[in-house]
Amino acid sequence: MLMRTDPFRELDRLTQQVLGTATGTWSRPTAMPMDAYRAGDEFVVAFDLPGVAPDAIDLDVERNVLTVRAERRPTVSGEQVEMQVAERPLGMFSRQLFLGDSLDTEHIQAAYEAGVLTLRIPVAEQAKPRKIAITGADEEPRQINA
Repeated sequence: MLMRTDPFRELDRLTQQVLGTATGTWSRPTAMPMDAYRAGDEFVVAFDLPGVAPDAIDLDVERNVLTVRAERRPTVSGEQVEMQVAERPLGMFSRQLFLGDSLDTEHIQAAYEAGVLTLRIPVAEQAKPRKIAITGADEEPRQINA
């Protein structure tokens, strides 16, 4: 099972957008939008990170906590550059997810394409449905779904 860590993060993200303070720092990174769903025997989590270089993304798993950090750097700079409109958020982005014991954190797969970081987290073997044999005193074992 996938659990969100902070119920107020979405409110904080919206507040940052409205107030124009969407530049993340190391001490206060901006939240990144994500989708999460189960597809068969795996959970899929997709993070929107447009404009982020693949080498600026960091993934860590410690115990059952998945941490995703990314940094979007300015694309233009220099003495002759005078920014006219700057609406794209820059700086640090971070998201932490608590992964339940039913997920296999040893076999997470990550892919980054078209500005979307997609993680595939398999369901742990002990969490998958399985058959359990039932035996009676005078009969052969039979299978039922657990």
